[in-house]
Amino acid sequence: MFTGIITHLGTLHNKQGNTFTFTADAFFCNRLTVGASVSVNGVCLTVVEKPEEGQFMVTIMPETAEKTAMNHLQQDELVNLELPATSETLLSGHIVQGHIDGIGEILSITPEGNSHRFEIAIPAALAKYIVEKGAIAVNGISLTVIAVTKHSFTVGIIPHTWDHTMLHQAKVGEYVNIETDVLAKYVERLFTK
Repeated sequence: MFTGIITHLGTLHNKQGNTFTFTADAFFCNRLTVGASVSVNGVCLTVVEKPEEGQFMVTIMPETAEKTAMNHLQQDELVNLELPATSETLLSGHIVQGHIDGIGEILSITPEGNSHRFEIAIPAALAKYIVEKGAIAVNGISLTVIAVTKHSFTVGIIPHTWDHTMLHQAKVGEYVNIETDVLAKYVERLFTK
């Protein structure tokens, strides 16, 4: 489990088939072990080799390749990183599982006062899980929804989030990982027969 509060940035160093190698600072890599979970752009992945020299390696399965934007990553592209939450972690964001619901596409990035407003297109099937002023994770970042339609939603990015996540390098047309609030899915399941 994660909180959606991005603590580090890394870059894609290498991609060979379903194996991805990322670079990150030594502090981050030293806290990873083989078998540990790590969030990369919001995707919960498992470290498959002992991290060393500021790098760690993960592999993805076909389901992950299909449901996430991992295969759209390019070498040296910036990624959001987060270590798993512990019993001492402050829940400053919201409960983020790292289980991506679908891929969104950035439709617009608009400066707005001291912030930036992003409009992101989503598959229509996800819209029912997104509510105005509700929580959503975009590339692993815990954000608050400003507005939602049948095919898109908007979020505001404060200066700190802009400066400390990969969003400051994001461009219109790029794909992002979307995880809706898990509570909505459980409520739907409870009342669906």
